[in-house]
Amino acid sequence: MTSSLLTDLYELTMLRAAREAGTAERACVFEVFTRSLPEGRRYGVLAGTDRVLRAIADFRFDEADLRYLRRTGVLDEDTLAFLADYRFTGDVHGYAEGELFFEGSPVLRIEGTFADAVMLETVVLSILNHDSGVASAGSRMITAARGRPCIEMGGRRVHEDAAIAAARAAYLVGFASTSNLAAGAHYRIPVAGTSAHAFTLLFDTEEEAFRAQIASQGAGTTVLVDTYDVEQAVRTAVGIAGPGLGAVRLDSGDLGAQAREVRALLDSLGATSTRITATSDLDEHRLDELADAPIDGYGIGTRLVTGGGHPAPGFVFKLVEREGADGAMHPVGKRSADKQTLGAGKSAYRLLVGDRARAELVLPGEAEVAEFERELTAQLLASQAPAEWARTRLRPLQVPLLQGGHRVWDLSPVEALEHGRERHASSLAELCLRPEDGPDGPIAIPTLTDGAQAARALG
Repeated sequence: MTSSLLTDLYELTMLRAAREAGTAERACVFEVFTRSLPEGRRYGVLAGTDRVLRAIADFRFDEADLRYLRRTGVLDEDTLAFLADYRFTGDVHGYAEGELFFEGSPVLRIEGTFADAVMLETVVLSILNHDSGVASAGSRMITAARGRPCIEMGGRRVHEDAAIAAARAAYLVGFASTSNLAAGAHYRIPVAGTSAHAFTLLFDTEEEAFRAQIASQGAGTTVLVDTYDVEQAVRTAVGIAGPGLGAVRLDSGDLGAQAREVRALLDSLGATSTRITATSDLDEHRLDELADAPIDGYGIGTRLVTGGGHPAPGFVFKLVEREGADGAMHPVGKRSADKQTLGAGKSAYRLLVGDRARAELVLPGEAEVAEFERELTAQLLASQAPAEWARTRLRPLQVPLLQGGHRVWDLSPVEALEHGRERHASSLAELCLRPEDGPDGPIAIPTLTDGAQAARALG
């Protein structure tokens, strides 16, 4: 199956009408952004960019697609003939995958003719909204985990294809492994998993179950100890595996209280290196509550792969600039209540003082950026700013992704994921967030859209 039908009908009806009106070949600039962040979220994480680029490359209509579209009776033969030869030939710029975004951040800019770009709206948004929703929640969970490794294990809570994408997004923001074998095979994400309660219940006694598991997987395995009685299960597991037992897993009840009791018990049995892993409907808030518990790692599922209560960041795909009848480019934007859009293709920068992010700067064109730099320099000189302001700089956020329809960097899926993982870690570090401040809080940095005003405010 091609990716061409991963779209909405109105994109094709708009294409037909624009072709008939003679405007389909006008040059256009579309941008992807979100108008706001969910309440309590300090930032969002862009994920899915590499998947978007592959979907664009596969966006073509084969004979089966065209037969189906012909049966709908909505498109004429001229439009169908255009679709038969369609290939995206425009340019795409965007934030690097793994980068943080804020209100109004232009995370993707698509340039081409109206006919080139308009059909990509749904497939682009479906990928970015899903993957970024998971990544944005997962990043908060990694921060709340305070360095303890996290396993993604939510594949049973979403569509089977979404489960693979969710595992990828989780790994992008720092999860150590996944339980999903398809994600492990495709993206080389480390996989993890040992046994469920069903395995224990299969045997006549818990001891028989533990002996079978340890005999098969070795003493370093993780034993699930809350099927019956936790204390007895821990004693039984250590008695079989010895003090080298790898880990025990708690999956119910008061995880903090149980972890303290189990830690004391393990230490008394000489199993001082045996780890404690916790699961059971965890999210960043539960992890924050468990910060002081002697837990060595977490397994996280439902709340992660469903976006932690916000399954989509609300990305939209809007026309912001188009060629007019005079041949010049003109900024365009909605003026409707609560949904206004800032016209013109924009440049985006992270304003840094030293290594710390202070603002997201979103400006329409390089002239505005130059004005910002002049104003900032003048403000610093006038105020005799402290030494750290001398280290103020703008980090460009947008990079070329496609030129003339072709990828700028030909990375494998594994390489792209590793690059995104590194980018996220570096970008998040710029916010200097402290885990002890808790998961929720005000937006980490403001989005500024006027260079002179931003310079005066920060100077």
